[in-house]
Amino acid sequence: MDNELKKQRRLAATKARRNIYIETTHPDSFFESMSEAEREAFFKKERKRSKKAIRRRKVNHSILVTLGLIIAGIAAVLALIPIFYTFLNSFMSSAEIQDNYGVVFQSLSGHAKNGAKYMTKTPVLRMVPQRVTIEQYKSLLFMSPTYLLKFWNSIILVVPIVAGQMILACLASYSFARYRKKRREVLFFAYIILMLMPFQVTLVPNYMIADKLHILNTFWAIILPGVFSTFAIFLLTKYMRQIPSAYIEAAKLDGASEWQIFTRIAIPACKSAIFALTILLFIDYWNMVEQPIVLLKDADKQPLSVFLSQINEKEIGIAFAASALYMIPPLLIFLRGEEYLVEGISRSGVK
Repeated sequence: MDNELKKQRRLAATKARRNIYIETTHPDSFFESMSEAEREAFFKKERKRSKKAIRRRKVNHSILVTLGLIIAGIAAVLALIPIFYTFLNSFMSSAEIQDNYGVVFQSLSGHAKNGAKYMTKTPVLRMVPQRVTIEQYKSLLFMSPTYLLKFWNSIILVVPIVAGQMILACLASYSFARYRKKRREVLFFAYIILMLMPFQVTLVPNYMIADKLHILNTFWAIILPGVFSTFAIFLLTKYMRQIPSAYIEAAKLDGASEWQIFTRIAIPACKSAIFALTILLFIDYWNMVEQPIVLLKDADKQPLSVFLSQINEKEIGIAFAASALYMIPPLLIFLRGEEYLVEGISRSGVK
């Protein structure tokens, strides 16, 4: 009985397979139902339509590119106008600057007795000086040592901060990228919270800690908080996590230690990000004002960024010359590492 049942089931399965694979007749397609002339007319019409669509896309693309270039050009001009004015006006005499911009300075709250007031007449904004002079540069660089003293104060503050922060950022970022446990995310989230907090919030705790450590009114009161900043760690960690794990596994199979993986794989792979961070950190700390004012009571230890805000209107020619010289180091560093800056930020995933 079982054999008969198996035969019947096998026969039913065979019939079912044959019914499944029976060839079905397909109706004629859309093109097969057309004549040769109709088919040729149809393809001719589609070619015209596709050409119009391609031409329309090219025109739209050209319009968008042109608008983008115009907006970028306007933004670049607006950003460069103050720089050109500063450099060109630095070759004007103080008397000529006073004649051109005196009405502007007199209307400011710091110069008016009763606070800020409206200008009595329209200021004259001249791009090219009527009489070129370098007396303000001579006075700034040779007649008074204040500018050079402040310049070296800025170098003493900025260079250790940038170098120390990059060293710590490389080591900490590699640890965050290689450490795979849950505590890593908690610690990294704490770093993000500290990064999002404005430095004005941490300025008072830094002042109190510097006072307890007896380093207030010294360069260390600014260098130590700057070295342990979290921005470089955050950005470099996002970059190091993009290194393929296959590279590290292959290095391990070849007998490489963690230090060799760090120095020969991680650091070379993050070269562009390291250069980009160096440029950003240098520009940021070169322009710092609040930290030196709060943490450095001695005026002789304050950097150049604070000195520029202390030049009064009687020395406005020297103020323009000092501002022009002040912009040279950041501009040179930015122009030298522009390619690294663009590549490092784009590949790190920061939008």
